[in-house]
This record gives sequence, structure tokens and C-alpha cells, in this order.
Amino acid sequence: MGRKVTVATCALNQWALDFEGNLQRILKSIEIAKHKGARYRLGPELEICGYGCWDHYYESDTLLHSLQVLAALLESPVTQDIICDVGMPIMHRNVRYNCRVIFLNRKILLIRPKMALANEGNYRELRWFTPWSRSRQTEEYFLPRMIQDLTKQETVPFGDTVLSTRDTCIGSEVCEELWTPHSPHVDMGLDGVEIFTNASGSHHVLRKAHARVDLVTMATTKNGGIYLLANQKGCDGDRLYYDGCALIAMNGSIFAQGSQFSLDDVEVLTATLDLEDVRSYRAEISSRNLAASRVSPYPRVKVDFALSCHEDLLEPLSEPVEWKYHSPAEEISLGPACWLWDFLRRSQQAGFFLPLSGGVDSGATACLVYSMCHQVCEAVKHGSQEVLADVRTIVNQTSYTPQDPRELCGRILTTCYMASENSSRETCNRARDLAQQIGSHHIGLNIDPAVKAALGIFSLVTGKSPAFAAHGGSSRESLALQNVQARVRMVIAYLFAQLSLWSRGAPGRLLVLGSANVDESLLGYLTKYDCSSADINPIGGISKTDLRAFVQLCMERFQLPALQSILVAPATAELEPLAHGRVSQTDEEDMGVTYAELSVYGRLRKIAKMGPYSMFCKLLYVWKDVCTPRQVADKVKRFFSKYSTNRHKMTTLTPAYHAESYSPDDNRFDLRPFLYNTRWPWQFRCIETQVLQLERRQHQDLDGVD
Repeated sequence: MGRKVTVATCALNQWALDFEGNLQRILKSIEIAKHKGARYRLGPELEICGYGCWDHYYESDTLLHSLQVLAALLESPVTQDIICDVGMPIMHRNVRYNCRVIFLNRKILLIRPKMALANEGNYRELRWFTPWSRSRQTEEYFLPRMIQDLTKQETVPFGDTVLSTRDTCIGSEVCEELWTPHSPHVDMGLDGVEIFTNASGSHHVLRKAHARVDLVTMATTKNGGIYLLANQKGCDGDRLYYDGCALIAMNGSIFAQGSQFSLDDVEVLTATLDLEDVRSYRAEISSRNLAASRVSPYPRVKVDFALSCHEDLLEPLSEPVEWKYHSPAEEISLGPACWLWDFLRRSQQAGFFLPLSGGVDSGATACLVYSMCHQVCEAVKHGSQEVLADVRTIVNQTSYTPQDPRELCGRILTTCYMASENSSRETCNRARDLAQQIGSHHIGLNIDPAVKAALGIFSLVTGKSPAFAAHGGSSRESLALQNVQARVRMVIAYLFAQLSLWSRGAPGRLLVLGSANVDESLLGYLTKYDCSSADINPIGGISKTDLRAFVQLCMERFQLPALQSILVAPATAELEPLAHGRVSQTDEEDMGVTYAELSVYGRLRKIAKMGPYSMFCKLLYVWKDVCTPRQVADKVKRFFSKYSTNRHKMTTLTPAYHAESYSPDDNRFDLRPFLYNTRWPWQFRCIETQVLQLERRQHQDLDGVD
């Protein structure tokens, strides 16, 4: 009697609305799964259309093309003799559902709609889909004619049901359902389901991977069973990067771990596991068995197919593995670099253009491109034909094979130091040294003629010439003079991005990279439409603290000594006149806030959902050893005043890799107004009242001391 089953799960780099490419990647994953001996293949959430279709889910085209891809899958000889579990949107009785469609040998076995929709942070599933709310109930779904013609079925079961094969029972969870307080796997497991599948569309956030792994291992520790998790990977069209991490677990142990970041479009994991191990694990958990005897049964769809073979005694079993986690600095070196690669190849541009200032932020961005080049060379070395084909298209050379990251970086990254009369020799040297060590094509230029031309127009029209504060001008004049330099840099960056390859006799254009970190964006410490405005920003969701750790890692891992002087130099915008040839302004002095404090404010504002008064109360305790109540109040008020004054800048923020859950990204993630009463009169008065009470109490305590 067979009892060993080989199951497959995968991570696919799908792309929203790329039905042709998505179909090919799904077919390839099924082919690999079969080749590895699997009899069941699980794919990621909404893999047929790509997870990130957003408002395209409203369009009948998206539903139609998804059905056409399903028809192509049913028809393909590749999908024969293996149970295929694919994700797509389905309309049932005029309601759109996010579904799993499970089929075998040209017959649809069941359609399982998602029951708990992700609707927080970056997710808006309730905007497009309706959750299936009838637990353990099914209806008949009338198949569209194009599918009926293929399957010779008129209707198939639709709803909360499980699959009963000749040798085991399989139940589906979809992404968010694993994260809910009472996940479906609990009752399914009690009702005898032995294999749980979870198709996810879960994006990368720094330090998040352990949560996913813990949830899966805990699910199978408490209930026993085999758990397969599939996930989307790569950038499927916007700010998110889906980070794979497909896995197979059993009875609280991991048996297969997929990569978190890789340039492979298709990754398939398989494991051969013994169903008797599940049964014996469950047998001795008395409390589980008592609960199982009372559970309401699930409707079962019977299928005349087995995942195991009759003669499997000599079949080798998979061994447990220890999950390997990346450090946050490693996550930064890999995730945004993979996102950059997807953006570059899918936008069909010829490379990147980066204004390189000699500071940590633009230096970190340059390192990310270098890390990307490193990963491309590694993928090619390991035989990836897709990566090789893509890189040849990008550099426009059919015989090219990248071997050295420095040499590849020279082909696809152009860096530019844009000096002004306020720039120091030190920053110029730091930018030049880093460019030389990573191999980028480096340009040094001076923007003073363009700045003088812009100011000349103003003086011609008004008859007035503004001056810096250091030269006796007002703060208004000084700010305008700083901003015109910053904005001229943006204009020059785009000009060079469009024409620098043309000037070198090469085809194509470059994507402009921005390099404002998440903390600067939060406070609005950037000029609207300056060189923080770009096509994409790989570090826009990463804190200054994490970026410094990443730069330190790059210095050691990639042998880039130029980063040492960048790390020790004070962060500066260099927009004000130098004092005796030295930098006269620093970012933290300008902001009136340290980067460490900004991360604290950001987390409390967004993740802990605190307004000014709540934040003051929290920090009163957290900072009690280093700040008086008055100092805490001043810091919180300063933050909220600056944050709200500059909130309008978030509406034009360059699309950035989403890495931090306190991102201030106005467009999708941080849905708040951008016109505030920046005086916060009511809120600040509440803080002031509290401070006065605390000071009075402290004064009385001192008076009472003899």
C-alpha cells in the first residue's frame, strides 16, 4: 500500500497582465514538478493574471483572458497526470472572487474562493473581490462555454470544500487566511485533511520572513500535517517586491526552503513525505483528537487519483532542513537589487542614471546597482538562460556574456557628480572613488552656469537678486537659492539619462534613480522636483540606520574601500555656501531631528497609529532617562510641524521599493491628507497642559524635599 507522496510548490515571477509570459512560467513550473516526480503542483495567488492587477480586476478583459489561459493549461499535454492548483479571478453569479482552480486531466475538480481577504497596508482586495463567507458550503458553478467544450463538464463545485484522493485529503488556504486568528487549516486538519496548501501574494518587508515561517511551522506543530506555501516573486509592476520563500513543512519541521531573492523566474520545490508520519504524529495528541471528534465535516470532492504509488518502499524521503534567514543588511543587498533588475528588463531601457553626491544615500543606491550586477553575473555563471538573454537585450549585444560585475556595471550604470560653487572637494572625491571601484561610467560636471541662467531670468524680470543667509539674505531667499540648485540637478539628470548613450554612439535611454531614504521622505527633507524626483527609487523605503548597515556590508563583501570615507562623513545637502572651503550645513542640523529619532517617530505615527498627543505620552516614558517632559514635547511638536508642512511632497514622491512598514508613501500605502493645519492647535494644547501638570508636580516634589 503506497503512502509516500511527492508534492510540489513554487515561486513564480509573474507580471500583472502579462498573460502570455504568465502562462509560459506556469507551464514550465508544472513541467519541472512532474520531472521531479510530483503528483500535485501548487502555484502562487492569482498567478494567471499576476497579483498586482489592481483596478484592472474591474475589467471584463482580465476575467476573459484569465479563462483563456486556463483553457490553454487544460489543453496542454504538460498538465496531464498531475493535479494542478492555479490562481485566478472568477466571476460567480455576478460577484468577483479570488479563486483557486484545481484540475486534473482536463477536468476541473473544484474552485475554491478566498474566504479572508487582505485589506490593510498595501492590500486592497475588498476593493475588487468579495470573500466567500459560507463556511463548509458549496454551490454549482456553471462553466463558461469555452471551458465546457474542453472539459465536457457543465458545472463544477464552487465554495469551501476539500479534495479527497484515493490516499489522502487536501485542503486550500489562500494567503491571508493563514494570518487570521482562526485559520481554515485548524478545522480542516481536525476533519482529516492531511495536506494543506497556501497560495500567497506576500511582499517583502525587512525582517518579515520569520513571521511567515513561524505561522506555517506552528500550524503543523499544533495540528500535524503537510503544509505547502507558494508565493509570487519579483516585481510584478509597482512598488512591491514579492520575495518567494516557498516552503514545504510537516509536523512542525521545514523540509524544503525556496530562495527569498533570486533572478530565476521559475523556482519549484518538491518534497517526498510519508503520510504515515502525519497519522502517527496526530495519533498521540489526545486534545486534538477530542476536538476532531466534534468538528463539523467539510464537503469532499472525490477524485480517482492517488498522490502515492503502490510500490514505494524504497522511495527516499526528504529530510528536515534548518531555515536560513538573511540579516536586514543582506535583505537590502538582495531585494531592491532584484527589483531593479525586473524594472530594467521589463521597462526595456538600457541602464540607469544616478546623480552621485558622495553621501550615504546615493552611495547606497550605487551599491544596489552593483549588487544587481553581481547577482546577474552569478545567475549567468549558474546557467540561467533567461538572465543571459535579458542582459544581452539590455546591452544590445547578442554575443555578450557578463562575467565581471564591475565590467557589467560600466555598461549599465552612468553616475554623475553635479558640482556647484557650494560643493566641497571631499564629496567630489568620494563620488569619483566609489564610481571607479564599482566600475560605473562616471561624469563630473558643474551646474553653476545653469543656476546663474535661472537666477538671471528672475533678476531680469524683478530687478532683484536674492542672497544666501551667509551673505545677508533672508531665510526665504536662502531657501529659494538652495532649491534652484536642487531642481537644476533634476533637469540635467533627465537630459543626460535621455541623451548620454546617444552621445556615446550607443542605443537606448537610461532610467533615472532617486536616492531619498524613508526618514527624509517622512519629514519632507527634500526639495519637490529636485534630484529626489526620478523614475524609481530603490532606497525610498529604507531607513538611514539600515542603509548605513547595508553600506558597511557592501564595503566588506564587495571590497569597496571608498565606502569607508562615505560612512564617516557627516550627511549634507551642500546647497549653502562653504565656510572657508568646508561644509557649513549638515542634514541633522537642518532638520532639527536625528535620523535615529525619525525612525522612532515614523514607527509610532504609522505602525502604532499615534497622533501628536499619544506619541508625546509614549515617548515621555521611553525617553524618561534622557529628556525632560518639556524636551519630549518640543521634539514631538517639531516633528509634527515639519511632517505636516511637508506632507504635500509625498504626492510627488518617486515610486520606491517598499521595504519598511512606516513608509510615508502617499500613493498607495499611507492614505492621509496632504493639507494640514500645521499649528495643530488642539493637539499641541493637550500636550502643553500635560507638560505643565508634570512640571508643577515635579516642582512640588522638590519643594517637599528638606
